[in-house]
Amino acid sequence: MADNKRQAADKITLGSGDLMIKEYTGEMPVYTDFDASTDLLGHIKGGCTLEYTGEWYEAKDDTGKVVKTIITNEEAVLKSGVITWNGKTLEQLCATARVTETAGIRTVKIGGTANNNGKSYALCFHHADAVDGDVWLVVRAKNQGGFSLAFVKDAETVIDAEFKCLPQDDEGTLIQYIEQIGATA
Repeated sequence: MADNKRQAADKITLGSGDLMIKEYTGEMPVYTDFDASTDLLGHIKGGCTLEYTGEWYEAKDDTGKVVKTIITNEEAVLKSGVITWNGKTLEQLCATARVTETAGIRTVKIGGTANNNGKSYALCFHHADAVDGDVWLVVRAKNQGGFSLAFVKDAETVIDAEFKCLPQDDEGTLIQYIEQIGATA
């Protein structure tokens, strides 16, 4: 048992991975439901960052001898740069985007708060590691960070997506962190 704890603490995670997306339809998919060949949001640049923050309330007496602390709010945000994308990707990143395709032309209309589709998405980031074992992050989220498209002569256009996590079950789970351990790695 002590060796397993030591080995887990000695793992170094290097590299990026694949960011996959599915429309959330009321039931949260599990990490094995995602397939990079069909669900890839786009290849990513700059990696993937998951940020979790909590807000706390602390009650204490005047002498500081009695203290009680509770968590009052929490937030999780998954951020990633998407380097391979098209108009259909924009539809997944913008709640007011509408896509039409006619005669080999794809048109994306963005904007108009009345066009909010109300959709949220299940996202799975998969970091493959043949030595220490794979890692998956699974969240339900909406891109609430907006986006910018910079077309410049000497750099690729990368969309920086910022997905705010939503509860994915009755327990209020914001993040599922799944890792291979032991003999499965």
